[in-house]
Amino acid sequence: MKTLLYALLTLITLPVFAQKKQAGKEEWLSLFNGKDLSNWDIKITGYPLGENYGNTFRVENDMIRIAYDQYKNFDGKFGHMYYKQPFSHYILRFEYRFTGNQTPGGASWNVRNSGIMFHSQSAASVSLKQDFPVSLEVQTLGGLSNGKPRPTANLCSPGTLVKQKGQVNPLHCIESTSKTYDGDQWVAVEVLVLGDSLIEHHMEGKTVLAYEHPVTDAVFISKDDDYEQAGVADAAYWRARAGKPLKEGYIALQAESHPIDFRNLKVLNLKGCMNRKAKNYKSYYVEPDETACVFK
Repeated sequence: MKTLLYALLTLITLPVFAQKKQAGKEEWLSLFNGKDLSNWDIKITGYPLGENYGNTFRVENDMIRIAYDQYKNFDGKFGHMYYKQPFSHYILRFEYRFTGNQTPGGASWNVRNSGIMFHSQSAASVSLKQDFPVSLEVQTLGGLSNGKPRPTANLCSPGTLVKQKGQVNPLHCIESTSKTYDGDQWVAVEVLVLGDSLIEHHMEGKTVLAYEHPVTDAVFISKDDDYEQAGVADAAYWRARAGKPLKEGYIALQAESHPIDFRNLKVLNLKGCMNRKAKNYKSYYVEPDETACVFK
């Protein structure tokens, strides 16, 4: 009798357990297929969409490399490479390392300096001569081996503003509390993005920066810089959006004159079907998207 009862309970509980286990299994999306840049759109200042001047963005040894060995001079050729789809609620993970020396013609502040843009406008909407997309940037810095602190995983905000503890922080770049990473070592960063509410930068299991409520700004960088100076052709459009929440956008790798490698670029989407009856329900989703639900 006990054996029969155990068998019946097993038949009932095993499917439920399996369903719960599947619902909690994280499905990370790799943004880089390890072979080519087919899922990315390239835009370099002064060049049309899709033109990869000087083979700036390339694939080598399971990495995305940003290199300048075909450049004579940087000359303001800021580049960004955008993943094909936008995201709103997600976790972004990546590793980066700086290599070699800065390209001649790069600004002094761009030594061992790059980043990943998110909540960004699309590559197709970026003007021909536009230096940076309207976006938020996880700024990646490398130490200068001079004994001075140089934190990484900072925030920079071209054409955007954020709040910290309920108050607008007017700084274009906000420093994190990370340690300094000298040399050409790999550095791991994780970013939690929850639409237009909370955003956190994490390193080594710690929150090194937190802010909230990103919006479009009326100026591009600071009170002294406007959209026209940044080469933004549709400046009036962005000014008209001043103060409006940034809820989603594209992820873009940045090229700012110092060679850098990226690897293990992954996203865990936190927006999806939250209907428990659906086949693709995930228990870790925080933002519902009922149009994504699959029942058959």
